[in-house]
Amino acid sequence: MENTGTRVAVVVVAAGSGTRLGAGRPKAFVTLQGRTLLEHSLHAVRGMRHAADPIVVAPADLLQEASELSERVTGRPVTVVAGGDSRQRSVAEGLAVVDPRIDVVLVHDAARALAPASLFDAVVDAVLERGYGVVPGLPVADTVKRVGPDGAVHETVDRSALSAVQTPQAFPREQLLTAYALAKSDETDDAGLVAAAGFRVDVVPGDARAFKVTTPWDLQRAEDLLAGRTVPRIGTGSDTHAVDPGTELWLAGLHWPGEPGLAGHSDGDAVAHAIVDALLSAAGLGDIGGVFGTGDPRFSGAHGDVFLTEARRRVEGAGFRIGNVAVQVIGNRPKLSARRAEAEERLSSILGAPVSLGATTTDGLGFTGRGEGVTAQATALLLS
Repeated sequence: MENTGTRVAVVVVAAGSGTRLGAGRPKAFVTLQGRTLLEHSLHAVRGMRHAADPIVVAPADLLQEASELSERVTGRPVTVVAGGDSRQRSVAEGLAVVDPRIDVVLVHDAARALAPASLFDAVVDAVLERGYGVVPGLPVADTVKRVGPDGAVHETVDRSALSAVQTPQAFPREQLLTAYALAKSDETDDAGLVAAAGFRVDVVPGDARAFKVTTPWDLQRAEDLLAGRTVPRIGTGSDTHAVDPGTELWLAGLHWPGEPGLAGHSDGDAVAHAIVDALLSAAGLGDIGGVFGTGDPRFSGAHGDVFLTEARRRVEGAGFRIGNVAVQVIGNRPKLSARRAEAEERLSSILGAPVSLGATTTDGLGFTGRGEGVTAQATALLLS
């Protein structure tokens, strides 16, 4: 993700009961293609170009589950708070824990699970450009009638002046906090509170994928959209590093005390680098040399998790999710068997997908057989 100097927080509202969905549990925790709506929303946050801190607002009895799901997606602990008895009060609970140093706050309904990362970035960009709040919206396509209590048509509403608004909605932090402090009644829309507080709010182009999952029909529509996009893509990657006894060994995301290290611009983690190449290859995003570059001083001595995290962000930002990764290590040392499970767990947590690790030797043949270096070969499966 890009560090632009602007600090962004995203309050993901996942505290709704989901009664109309009829799934027997809060809708943010209903699964869609094997992932909860909350996870889908957090994947979009994680794929943002702007670095963003997610804050999840969940039902009080599901805080632990929300925390585990959030960490599984982001690879790090996420702030999770209990919601209130209305959407507005739930958002207020999330705002109460926003870091005072945050510049822009987004509020997003987890029920809009297919909203893409590009929409999140677009509203942040618009706030930075304009200095006030923005909401994404789509033109109203249907003819709209104003009717009375008895169903009689009173007039046809000019739909050219109407917009169907979505989330994420984005605001300068101080304006949003002020609006909530001044709020006198419950609103279902953050932009309404901000406008009532006297601040300008603009509508910017929304995205058809950001529809709200409210009914079983909506959930089926989302399932159909995801099923239609699920096309597997496979990429391979390979990396080789020479043994350098003067350095520490980092391999498969782990430190190996007492083992001779591997030479390289970064930490020489051939496993991590091969995985990055496989992921970028599958997504059609180039290779590790082109993306990171050995001439870039930012990556001098960087550990493998830096490259893996950024590769995952780029892959997910391109509309893919990682299915699984398999890696074969070729070399005499270190002996991977004793720490294979630890390495697989470490790599899987970074990528948010299963990683399997194997090892072999070349029976004394070639440079790996002579102990001069280590090679890793990786295969990655992506789903779109």
